[in-house]
Amino acid sequence: MAGKLIAENRRARYDYFLEETFEAGLMLTGTEVKSLRVGRANIAESYASVEGREIVLINADIPPYGQANRFNHEPRRHRKLLLHKKQIEKLIGAVQREGRTLIPMKLYWNEKGIAKLEIALAKGKQNHDKRQATADRDWQRDKARLMRDKG
Repeated sequence: MAGKLIAENRRARYDYFLEETFEAGLMLTGTEVKSLRVGRANIAESYASVEGREIVLINADIPPYGQANRFNHEPRRHRKLLLHKKQIEKLIGAVQREGRTLIPMKLYWNEKGIAKLEIALAKGKQNHDKRQATADRDWQRDKARLMRDKG
């Protein structure tokens, strides 16, 4: 179970310049943990936001657990992220003063079997940046193909 990936936000590298990553815990209920153990979650359209003096994960989809009956959780509820105070202060400052965004990158189990979320401090890309990244990626692929065939 250690290091097992639950969900990944693969589009984040395309849409944002990633500056720094942080590992955060999540405040979850029992049925959310059971649903994650089944391996069902989606963080593709989620983001983290500052609410007061804490950071909250918004719009992350953890589907209801099938055997929980009426004690189930709300699938897209706001979930508090657990970080050290200095990390929270740094992230709040970057979001409010520098206009950065907090993007969830990966949801996974750590070595102790606890659900962790990797969030990245990011700056949004514009369309011309995305086109340049695509062109660079295509050139690297073509270059590797040429080197393999000719070299």
